Amino acid sequence: MTQQHIISQAQTPRALIIWREMRKLTGLGFPIVISLAAATLIGVVDTIMIAPLGTLSLAAASITNSVIIIFYSGLYGFVSAVGVRMAEARGKQSVDDLSSATQTGVRIAIVAGILGATLMLMLRPALVHLGQPPEVLALLCGYWTAMSLLLIPFTIFYALKGLFDAIDAPWVGVMLALAAVVLNIPANYILIHGIGQWEGLGLVGAGIASLLSQTASLVLAWIIWQRSKLTADARMKVARNRQELRIQLKQGAAIATGYIGEGAAYAFAGLMMGWFSAVALAANQIVSAVAGVLYMVPLGISIAVSIRVGQAVGADERARLVQIGIAALAVIIGWMTLVMAGLLAGGDYLANALSDDAAVIKLATSMFIVIAAMQVADGVQGTMLGASRGMMDNFVPVGITMISYWIIALPIGYVLGFVWDWGPNGVWIGYGTGLGIAAIATTYRFFTKVKA
Repeated sequence: MTQQHIISQAQTPRALIIWREMRKLTGLGFPIVISLAAATLIGVVDTIMIAPLGTLSLAAASITNSVIIIFYSGLYGFVSAVGVRMAEARGKQSVDDLSSATQTGVRIAIVAGILGATLMLMLRPALVHLGQPPEVLALLCGYWTAMSLLLIPFTIFYALKGLFDAIDAPWVGVMLALAAVVLNIPANYILIHGIGQWEGLGLVGAGIASLLSQTASLVLAWIIWQRSKLTADARMKVARNRQELRIQLKQGAAIATGYIGEGAAYAFAGLMMGWFSAVALAANQIVSAVAGVLYMVPLGISIAVSIRVGQAVGADERARLVQIGIAALAVIIGWMTLVMAGLLAGGDYLANALSDDAAVIKLATSMFIVIAAMQVADGVQGTMLGASRGMMDNFVPVGITMISYWIIALPIGYVLGFVWDWGPNGVWIGYGTGLGIAAIATTYRFFTKVKA
């Protein structure tokens, strides 16, 4: 940081600095949110097009998506470390570091994606021991297989997307994610419902369509990385850097543990729905499909704040970190309050739009109210985790989330849902309690660390 820049910062009112940082975070976060939401819309498209197949098919999709979120979370955790390293290299304006971080990250993503897909395929036989309805399990084999294979292009794509975000070109990721959604719609229609005399593949077709769509996005991202002038600094020939590999694996493992802890807790809460009924699973699939899109807002802001923090750390401008944290909180609390209001007002409409089963609609409508109450806490804890991730402070925040979800949220959810007989909503109320505690604790951790 230059002396002139330090003097300029000192003379600028703090409120103005925070306001400027809010604008920068929003400018970076908005396209990231859109790209993530577009990717998640593939699941919404699947839900809409699977719904006419009946409640059992929706329930099968719910089980699959409840489990795959664990893998999405863990694999995304690894590539989050890649994005932070890219952002630090960008802050230092080091071409060698940017190329090394990118190429190392892509190699990690390829191996991690293959391992994730293999492990998910191996887990399918275990579902019979988790108390899920047998008539639902009988439907999901093909869909499960296709969604498992999707983990490979998913992981590699998001490693490359981290590059676009780190070099301040997030709209590239937006266009690629939207391309996947656009392709997914006709692919879903044809593969699920058929065309002409061909009757289609039903539920299996939805999985294949999603796999093809994500693969197409990856191919385009890879071409841009290898051919575009925009990414020229990220593909310079550099020697394999074992230290960079160790850093990304160490930090990626810590971040992945946190994401897996959160994703697995969310998945376990979703699997609890199967202990109630197929109706509860179907209602949960509707709510989860919508909530998954909405979660892209705090996830996108989380990525944006990790990039801003990483760039500040790389440029040796640590004095900016408090302002970045405050700005991130202001942005996310304001936005998630609007999301909460939208869910409260439109939950009934969404439930009716995504199902024609009266029992499913009634339960989904009440679930939307519970999910709405969680939004602010969910946004705050996700954003503060991102801020800590930008400083490579991962181990304590991960511990906070693990305790909040597994020691607090799920046991309370079980007691409320099954012991006190509050039903599916009791499970999600317990989950929201854990989110609230995580939000407070991660916020305290970030600002304590910054001011230390």
